[in-house]
Amino acid sequence: MSIAGDTVHYLRKHSLLLTTAESCTAGKIITLLSEVEGSGELIESGYVVYSPEAKQRLLSVNPYTIETFNLTSCEVAREMALGALHDSTANVAVATTGILGPEDVDGIPAGTICFAWAYQTESGLSVFSRAHRFMGSRCQVQRLAADHSLQLLPYFHQRALAGERG
Repeated sequence: MSIAGDTVHYLRKHSLLLTTAESCTAGKIITLLSEVEGSGELIESGYVVYSPEAKQRLLSVNPYTIETFNLTSCEVAREMALGALHDSTANVAVATTGILGPEDVDGIPAGTICFAWAYQTESGLSVFSRAHRFMGSRCQVQRLAADHSLQLLPYFHQRALAGERG
């Protein structure tokens, strides 16, 4: 089974409804999931927000966070995930922001992607974030990042269920 197929199975098994807040992955996470039959009932929404203004307007990312930490930061990814979760009926959100390449930007190496996973569980709200650097072309980095976000969704969900906050 594919990573997306495994994720759809996990979402269904755990009664999870997903929303995404994607910058550099540009909707690739939702696209991969939507290719799996029956996934539509597990996807609530997907935001594609490239500009700082869109992140602020649609996901309530604080301008101070962007100015302080940069667009490619775990702090911005966390606020993106929380903004998407807050604005939906979903109980899990995945966010991505980063530099696909080929050039470095603001001293951040090409291929650096920041991720956040937010979960609303019976024990409360949990948010986890990580940065990872991928190698390859823009398209390869985008696909690797989308797959990475889906691969770690179950791992962080289990941590959220255990009451961890990230």
